[in-house]
Amino acid sequence: MDNRPLFQARWSWGPLVACTLLPIALLCFWLWPVGQMLCLTFDEWLFHSLNAPLAESTAWRYIWTVGSLRPFDIVVGLILLATLIRGDWVFKAAQVRQAFFGFLVTLLLLVVIRALFSKWVDAAGWQHNSPSMMLDGAVHLSDYYPHLEATWELKDRSSKSFPGDHASVLLIWALFMSVFSRRVGQYLVIWGLAVLFMLPRLVAGAHWGQDDYIGGLLMAVLALGWSLYTPLAARSSAALVRWTAPLFRLLGRLPLVGRMAVLR
Repeated sequence: MDNRPLFQARWSWGPLVACTLLPIALLCFWLWPVGQMLCLTFDEWLFHSLNAPLAESTAWRYIWTVGSLRPFDIVVGLILLATLIRGDWVFKAAQVRQAFFGFLVTLLLLVVIRALFSKWVDAAGWQHNSPSMMLDGAVHLSDYYPHLEATWELKDRSSKSFPGDHASVLLIWALFMSVFSRRVGQYLVIWGLAVLFMLPRLVAGAHWGQDDYIGGLLMAVLALGWSLYTPLAARSSAALVRWTAPLFRLLGRLPLVGRMAVLR
């Protein structure tokens, strides 16, 4: 059995600097007038390409309506968790618990970064409305299904769409998994799922593309770098594995559930 630590408790300066400078570069590009114009031009084309078919195809509208409901986020979360804790896929069975706690710590760091960055965005006046509120001809899912907006929180608009917090979670999961992936098939599945689950907000018009590929990405890269390439993930996951060992031993005795790699 391979019980080597998954994370290294040291400062990896090269990757850390890269994961710090890339978000700064993305933000500078976005604030640069030419960069903003390029983002806006691309985002308008992307929005109309994805959103316009909602008025023409009932099947297309049904698919993205389901994907835009708040409860569907729970389904997405379970799928992401299942891929993370599946033994001997990306992570060896003996490393799954370390991976789970390492990702949890990284996700908590993302929450902190997201809260601080959002305050900065608001204070700097960089916030904007979603494309469904700004572009002419936008198709609103809530106009077709008003009862879903009231009861199931159908997400097709936002007065504060930057940065894309939903996308940041998907992106940090994809980046975290990619760091440890070794096969082409793994990368294809990971990034295929990430892009697929980011699409509902883009199709419905709750977010611009730049909310995701600028705002969401810069937060995800920053959180990943300061978690994996510092002692944070290594020391925190080791402590959590040690502290929770009695609980996992107890859960491991349960039938069926005890066969999961994260409990063994």
